[in-house]
Formats: sequence, structure tokens, C-alpha cells
Amino acid sequence: MLSSFLLFSCAAPTQPTQTEIVTVYASSAAQPWMGDLFACANDLSVVLSVSAESPEIILRVGEPDVLVSPAYQIDEEEILVATHRESSVQNLSLEEAQVLFAQGSASAQVWVYSSDADVQILFDQLVMKGRSVTSFARLAADPQEMSDVLNSESNAVGILPRHWIMGNVREVYSAGMVPVLAIVKQEPRGVVSELIACLQND
Repeated sequence: MLSSFLLFSCAAPTQPTQTEIVTVYASSAAQPWMGDLFACANDLSVVLSVSAESPEIILRVGEPDVLVSPAYQIDEEEILVATHRESSVQNLSLEEAQVLFAQGSASAQVWVYSSDADVQILFDQLVMKGRSVTSFARLAADPQEMSDVLNSESNAVGILPRHWIMGNVREVYSAGMVPVLAIVKQEPRGVVSELIACLQND
């Protein structure tokens, strides 16, 4: 269950007698917050090691289906349906977005992510609501590739977090706001606690 309280550091950050190393990882959609995490680590004189193997802090967009360890909200993100500025796809209703991604379109190429990507899971929950995405959809590896495609292909329509909207991309539907989470293996202590408190205060 998502912890609803905010985690604050009660005292000024302590200077470790030796450099501490914290292993961290972020989903591709949560990459914009890695910069904040590195800034916090720099302020606390902590070294971050980025690895998907047993990270002490995981950053992700949205709550996973099963959450068994403590999680702390550090920000919010908006999940959008977006297109190239020259696309024929205009502002969509929920029903129109569902039909577009379920059936495809002769005038638009639908792009999605793998079914286990946090953004795709959120999109399926908020928009598709049990419907399957068309088999004609193209697959983007991550939000950076999705952004590149939407910027370069005038008939492309896809799913983008707000932080990845740039260039020739325009939004045509908002699926809603979701939390950006820092998930830890156990109740945070020491520098892990201070890093999360720093992220929440940014």
C-alpha cells in the first residue's frame, strides 16, 4: 500500500566519515527525476551506483500492481496521448482514444510500449480499461524513442509522460495525473532516508 505520509529528515544531513554508496534504478519514464536524485546525492556526499540488480531506491511512474515494500511520492506526472503537430488526429475524448488504440486508424500510426512498462500499464488502466491495443501498433522502447518518433513522423500517435513532451509534439488527450514514486526495499534509514527526503523537498 502506498505510504501516504511524507518523509522528512529531522536533522541536518550528517557528513559520513567515509563515502557511502547507494544503488539506485529508475524506469525509463522516471529518468527525468534521476537528475534530482544525483543532485541530492551530491549535496549529501553520497555516491550513486545505477543498477537494476537489488537497488536500494527505485524510481518509477505510477504504483505497481503489487506493492510490498515502502513507497514515497516524490512528484506527479501526467500521462498523455500525443501526436506530431501536423497529424490529422485532433483533441480526443476517452472513447475516441480507446477506439484509436484498440482498432487503429487508416490515417494514424499508433505507437505503444511493452506491456510491462510502467507508462503502458498506467495507460491500460486509465484509458483502455480492459481493451486490448491493436495488433498493428508499433512498439517504442522508451519515452525517448516515442518522443523521437512523434517529432519525426507526422502520422504517428502515441503515449508520452508530460516531462517528455517537446519539439513538434502536441497533446490530444490527458489520461490523468499519477504519482512518481521512490520505492525502497525496507523502511529507509540513514542516507537512503535523507535522499528520499531531499527528493520530496525539491
